[in-house]
Amino acid sequence: MRIGITCYPVYGGSGVVATELGRALAARGHEIHFIAYSLPFRLNKVTENICFHEVSVNRYPLFDFPPYALSLTSKMVDVAKHEGLDLLHVHYAIPHATSAVLARDILEKQLRSIPVVTTLHGTDITIVGQDASYTPVVTYSINASDGVTAVSNFLRQETYDAFDIEVPIKVIPNFIDTNNFYRLQKQHFKKAICGEEDQKVVLHISNFRRVKNVPHVVKTFHQILQQGVSGKLLLVGDGPDRSNVEQLTRDLGIQDAVRFLGKQDPIQEILSIADLFLLTSGSEAFGLAPLEAMACNVPVVCSDIGGLPELVEGSGAGYLCPVGDIEAFSEACMKILTDDALHSQMAKAAREYVVRNYDTDAIVAQYEGYYEEVIAKAAANNLPAG
Repeated sequence: MRIGITCYPVYGGSGVVATELGRALAARGHEIHFIAYSLPFRLNKVTENICFHEVSVNRYPLFDFPPYALSLTSKMVDVAKHEGLDLLHVHYAIPHATSAVLARDILEKQLRSIPVVTTLHGTDITIVGQDASYTPVVTYSINASDGVTAVSNFLRQETYDAFDIEVPIKVIPNFIDTNNFYRLQKQHFKKAICGEEDQKVVLHISNFRRVKNVPHVVKTFHQILQQGVSGKLLLVGDGPDRSNVEQLTRDLGIQDAVRFLGKQDPIQEILSIADLFLLTSGSEAFGLAPLEAMACNVPVVCSDIGGLPELVEGSGAGYLCPVGDIEAFSEACMKILTDDALHSQMAKAAREYVVRNYDTDAIVAQYEGYYEEVIAKAAANNLPAG
């Protein structure tokens, strides 16, 4: 198949999943065309069967804000026509689904029909989409798509509850290439980062938005230190809440035990020195970061919200705690960090669970099957009457 993929190319879960999906599809022989305003950050080397088409936005004095959604639509039309695309797969509801539906309608007028698959990732539904100024557009764009997927059962139900959705939503979870993503032997790296090899390493990865509750990560780590554990907290990522988090570490007097590593890619080396992954979010549609941690034999302690229970419950890889309950988070962390046998058991279970349930081959095959279903349905709907 020839597939056009559009995503936000910046640091974040939806962009990561879209890029890894495109790479996996290309490896399976499909021709992939990424259409975005910049090169996706994980698309960092030339790969067979992958092309990139940059969306340029002209700035006219008439427009206070550049009309990116319209420029994206035009680029989708151009690529679909000249590259002979079979399908547009867009990640994140707005503006990507809106642009894709409009591009499809334009192409239909030119006798070149192309189906649209929209994948919902989280904040496009739970936060952005529920803004009253966007709700009608999100609702229309989802209903007008030829196929819709969500990354968790939680997100599917949230979409049905928040919007007047008339189409079926298929759940296809996030995934990871477990053949290339695993724990590395990086003790020398741990010593370079932490100074001492015997220190426990607690890791958090996010985009430092308020919904991630990163101050709760710091407060939990503070309690861990107060209970006698010698450790380092590594914070990976960047975003609007970072300066507040930095100040909190100073206020608590633990700034020397916390390292801000900024945006990092790849993160496999950092995960390979972690003893525990900590996520205290107030909302998570799935939880790509803990999935990556589990693939690297890292036990997890996460909030019991959104799609995280679907990932953690039954895995044997860690604990779920109520959002905002610092005591519960610190207690769960202490259990793992102070019991070597339990830690070893959870680390092994984490890796095995991911390999069994979230490996690339199994999940990408689900996307392939869904694409074929959507394409066949669209072709049948476009057959002349009689």
